[in-house]
Amino acid sequence: MTDSLILEVADFEHDVLTGIYSEETGRPQPLRFTITVRLKPADRYEPDTPLDASKNYMDLKFAASEALPQGVHFKLIEAVADHICETLFVQDARVEAVTVKIVKLAISENGERIGMTLTRERK
Repeated sequence: MTDSLILEVADFEHDVLTGIYSEETGRPQPLRFTITVRLKPADRYEPDTPLDASKNYMDLKFAASEALPQGVHFKLIEAVADHICETLFVQDARVEAVTVKIVKLAISENGERIGMTLTRERK
């Protein structure tokens, strides 16, 4: 079995222009993101190992917020997830795979979690 390092930011909320229905278009809607990144780990992590031996967790949050293009309407949340994956691949060559789970908060009626999960491997 090959070693891997999994980093995660879970249940981060951010408003995104997305949707296909008239009540969704034209205004941002709240989405909840969980982003998981698989990296090849260092051989060993000592107490004084520097941050560049891993990846800053805030990069994951950035990919689902500031890195999304302003004013762009994503018809599908799948396209939002795809953009996040590509952003993380471009940011860091050590990223081997990205999983993005998105829950559409505005359409929940009884607390259910309606959304999707996309996993991409580096090509």
